[in-house]
Amino acid sequence: MNITILCVGKLKEKYWRDAEAEYSKRLKRFVNLQITELKESLLPANASPADEAAVKEAEGEAILAKIKSSDHVISLEIDGKGLSSTQLSAKIEELGLQGKSSIVFVIGGSLGLSPAVSRRADFKLSFSAMTFPHQMMRIILLEQIYRSFKIIRHEAYHK
Repeated sequence: MNITILCVGKLKEKYWRDAEAEYSKRLKRFVNLQITELKESLLPANASPADEAAVKEAEGEAILAKIKSSDHVISLEIDGKGLSSTQLSAKIEELGLQGKSSIVFVIGGSLGLSPAVSRRADFKLSFSAMTFPHQMMRIILLEQIYRSFKIIRHEAYHK
């Protein structure tokens, strides 16, 4: 299975990069993992709602340009469906059994996802009603993907 994490923005702090490297290393035995970082669009100071919409639109176009028609897209959205770790693992396993060989998880920038990206998503996933920094969300997502494969393989993992 191929899993791509398509995200807006870079991991700036070393501790985030270290955590990403650790989970990427752990996941190598389960999946082909690719993390694709897209450039954040610049938001002017004192941005208007139109400026914010333009940034989301530009970031959305960059995201959609990286998604293939055959990809199963899971967007991370506050208004998405919340799943337990066990439910997420079952979803990933089910996708594999359905022959979905490429799953793309999408993490938007600081303003969230454009409506076009949200419409393209095959599943909208919410980790919480709270807002998290997209750098932190990437690490949380990686940990949950790793946990999912440990659950699928019936391997021990701390609770």
